[in-house]
Amino acid sequence: MQLTACEPLAMSTAGVMDPTGDVLQSCGTADSNGSMDAPIVDLTANDSPEEESAGEREEEEPKPAERSITHTQPASAQRPASLALPVSSGSELWTTQRDGEVKLRMGESGPAAETAVTVHQAFEKAVKRFGNYTALGWKEGEQWKKISYKEYFDTCLIAAKSFLKLGLERCHGVGILGFNSPEWFISDIGAIFAGGFAVGIYTTNSPEACQYVAENCQANILVVENHKQLQKILQIQDKLPHLKAIIQYKDALKEKRPNLYTWEEFLELGRNEPDTKLNDIIDSQKPNQCCTLIYTSGTTGQPKGVMLSHDNLTWTAFATARNVNLDYADQSQEEVISYLPLSHIAAQMIDIWITMQVGGATYFAQPDALKGSLANTLREVRPTAFMGVPRVWEKMQEKMKSIGAKSSTVRRKVASWAKDVGLHTNLSKMEQQNGSMARASLNYRLAKRLVFRKVRKALGLDRCRLCFTGAAPITKETLEFFLSLDLPVYELYGMSESTGPHTISLPNAFRLTSCGKVIPGCQTKLFSPDAEGNGEICFWGRHVFMGYLNMTEKTAEALDADGWLHSGDLGKHDKDDFLFITGRIKELIITAGGENIPPVPIEDAVKEVVPLISNAMLIGDKRKFLSMLLTIKSEVNAETGAPEDELTPEAVEFCRKLGSNATRVSEVAGGRDHLVQAAIQEGINKVNKKATSNAQRIQKFTVLEQDFSITGGELGPTMKLKRPVVMKMYKEQIENFYKEGVTPSTPDNPLPSK
Repeated sequence: MQLTACEPLAMSTAGVMDPTGDVLQSCGTADSNGSMDAPIVDLTANDSPEEESAGEREEEEPKPAERSITHTQPASAQRPASLALPVSSGSELWTTQRDGEVKLRMGESGPAAETAVTVHQAFEKAVKRFGNYTALGWKEGEQWKKISYKEYFDTCLIAAKSFLKLGLERCHGVGILGFNSPEWFISDIGAIFAGGFAVGIYTTNSPEACQYVAENCQANILVVENHKQLQKILQIQDKLPHLKAIIQYKDALKEKRPNLYTWEEFLELGRNEPDTKLNDIIDSQKPNQCCTLIYTSGTTGQPKGVMLSHDNLTWTAFATARNVNLDYADQSQEEVISYLPLSHIAAQMIDIWITMQVGGATYFAQPDALKGSLANTLREVRPTAFMGVPRVWEKMQEKMKSIGAKSSTVRRKVASWAKDVGLHTNLSKMEQQNGSMARASLNYRLAKRLVFRKVRKALGLDRCRLCFTGAAPITKETLEFFLSLDLPVYELYGMSESTGPHTISLPNAFRLTSCGKVIPGCQTKLFSPDAEGNGEICFWGRHVFMGYLNMTEKTAEALDADGWLHSGDLGKHDKDDFLFITGRIKELIITAGGENIPPVPIEDAVKEVVPLISNAMLIGDKRKFLSMLLTIKSEVNAETGAPEDELTPEAVEFCRKLGSNATRVSEVAGGRDHLVQAAIQEGINKVNKKATSNAQRIQKFTVLEQDFSITGGELGPTMKLKRPVVMKMYKEQIENFYKEGVTPSTPDNPLPSK
């Protein structure tokens, strides 16, 4: 089998990519924080797993004492007795040294036995097969510009020579700080070709956060998008002893400085340089060496540099593309849109590596994609595969509901009928073992013609065969909404430490709220499962990372003695081997009475019964009873991403149905609107009635003055809730829940908001 198949897809976090890191997850419970405007947007996040690792492991079967359940796809090979590989001199499965080498987790047959290749070898192979096909597309004004795979590859070689001329040293970083663009891709791959580390930096990072990453990877060069990002670096450059040059790839320089280059000046440096030095470096590279660093979002401490090898990137892209059955460009070219933060592995894997494997074309969205323009880009590009984090799908859902509410009575009735047909049909398909129905019903065919095709076209998804979600949990309600429109959204699960995807849902194999099945060539183990089969999800495969840069202790925590990557997520398999995420170990609330309570299912249940709620955070660790912080859906500032006081149209509509005239969060927060307060209480009562024990009932809640956001600090780059941060920020409100007084004991007991 050859390493040429690939697919644009997205990953998730929940433990999918929180990582306690960042995880790539979606799986049925959503942590949809933040807000977005427009049919599709307002998200800025791409997340990276924080607590994921790859480990050092002997080739032996798990010890019986571990009480683990291991799942391997039929096509994947069992671990061989020997992992010896000609290209590898590494003897251990993990390392924390920047110039270290690891033993590759090769299999004896199937995808796990695929020949290991470097990034250069994989790209070169793509160019030989797809050289004249479009590789990248971007918009200048109203015109789309494109370059072929041959032009793309050649420019990456020039960039690599320019990096070397600027003094890039082996195993030193090239930090990239900016929105997705051809220059981002070329800087990333050029850095790898030149023997450095490609290092994405979140555009939302403060100067101090940029300093930490640049210092940690010993960055020789920083590539920034514009003057705004340049200013962050200029504030800290005196504290970066390894920094030799800065390159700005958009807009004209506002001032000339030593060692500051425009993109054109940068490429000119290497254009006429001889190839000898670069070729020597490329020839010396091995698949088991580090080439990329993904920094976790740091929700539980300083970000960790996840070391990914050439093989991590190229093998994962190959295995994923093959698993999702992407088309090769010379058959039918796949097209994807790049808009999620490239500092996250999910975006890199989909936009760069998987797409390259099959000769697909990547089109770049506008920088304000998550503030509204993504909807236009979708309609222009009409991608064949699309990945959206939960918040993107939720904003689409909210926009469509808002438009639907203004439609005529007849249109609403037709839409309602079609959605009933769509949901029933697709749930029936899902339940069938082979994932397809022998014959579509007349009602379904009619609904498709009258409604489904029009919805897909309006969204720009009329050519899209694969819609994915990941990077955070998604609610069942959102999944069912799109399923009812004949637009199944498939969940992925993984983490930065697993180079992105580990399990994937597919058209012929999916279950609502499941993250799918393990990628062939990889394995899942549930460590120490309880009586219901819930255990910590552990990964094995060639996608498992090398280790955390310079963090031996953290790496040893993520990888056990046998080399299994411990995700920190709790999960279980159903009888058909579909994986379901059931919680996160570090998020578990242990009450004063000793009961272990996973918060996410309860939080999601509240958001489902009270559509007004944007974010919910359960409180109760070491406390006598549970309480909850709630935020209301509000508009988001298009420039800053900060939540505003104005309620979203959906929230206003909800209030109107209650008889409330509220249009602002400030009119609702703190229990100021008795009608809204009563509706929330009623919703919580419904959730409490389904609680498995008294300890799992919510006794008090309060509505906060503004929604959680990335800018506010409550959410991470992938919209993941930063629980420790929220605990500190809202300490006063939380303590008010537990001031001396009679402890509420029934779900119907009044719960004062403050």
